[in-house]
Amino acid sequence: MPFDAASPPLSLPRWPGLCAEEAEGRLNLTLDDRALAQAQVIADDPLRVQVQHVCPERVQQALWALCYWLLAREPSRQRLQVELSEPAPQAVGSGLLVATEQARVYLCERALFWQLPQPWLSQPAAPVYPQQMVMSEGKRHPRRAPKPLGEVYRRFDARLGAWVSLRTLDVEHDLERFSRWQNNPRVEQFWQEGGSLDQHRAYLSKLEADPHTVTLIGCFDDQPFAYFEAYWAKEDRIAPFYPAGDYDRGIHMLVGEEAHRGPHKVASWLSALVHYLFLDDPRTQQVVAEPRADNAKMIGYMHNQCFHCEKEFDFPHKRAALMLLGRERFFDHCRLG
Repeated sequence: MPFDAASPPLSLPRWPGLCAEEAEGRLNLTLDDRALAQAQVIADDPLRVQVQHVCPERVQQALWALCYWLLAREPSRQRLQVELSEPAPQAVGSGLLVATEQARVYLCERALFWQLPQPWLSQPAAPVYPQQMVMSEGKRHPRRAPKPLGEVYRRFDARLGAWVSLRTLDVEHDLERFSRWQNNPRVEQFWQEGGSLDQHRAYLSKLEADPHTVTLIGCFDDQPFAYFEAYWAKEDRIAPFYPAGDYDRGIHMLVGEEAHRGPHKVASWLSALVHYLFLDDPRTQQVVAEPRADNAKMIGYMHNQCFHCEKEFDFPHKRAALMLLGRERFFDHCRLG
């Protein structure tokens, strides 16, 4: 993102020019080789951040970058104490900082920070879509907002040293890749959707026309590696098996590229996928999944990301594990960085 006062702060999460220098407790942040923020960092509980300078044209962005840098490098740290020379009404109003009883002393809470929609969402956060209850196929649920197009989420994963992003699937562009992934014996064992290009075109076209499902491609450094389906649980086949909330989201997950398997990669993309769904609509209180009950590896990965298994149940085509992750638990314990 270029460093100029005319471009909107926090517009897109592409900040390759954000750099830090740390020495003797001093933290200097620069963006595109220009000073953004300077602070003295004092080891304490919570960590004290004495802000000494911020770019006057980018106060909110500078404060955000300081909080991001310190929280991202220590995923276990739950809060920062930010000490300023001037009040910060915009930061307080957005939830970036929380006022304390001491003047110009604020807290940055991890559970609040990661709920801020920008810059993780690739498109500016839209107002919450108004609620109107409708019926479809005998199910009463909220009318859903139009489905997004293009990239929807991007975040730099400091643990991997790579960008993780999500974009919507384009049938013509992604059909061959999707078909190759579905015909991988490892994938077919759990998805049972092997077939021809024509069969897979019909499968994806049906989902494209379905307002309750969004099909997504996961990328590391813009290279596709996975396919995800994000669905509204209230009007899905899973709804009869648990008390689905009006804005609960469900996920189906497929890693197609062998080079991107393994627990460290799952930790990155699964947290990104769940993060996107909680940011997409602040009314979403729960993310659910129903992997096959015998898919012990995937269930283990989900436990590592704070999901819990509510129960096992029978779909017509499989014995499934009902995996649940609540919004509060995710943001209280998220390992985003």
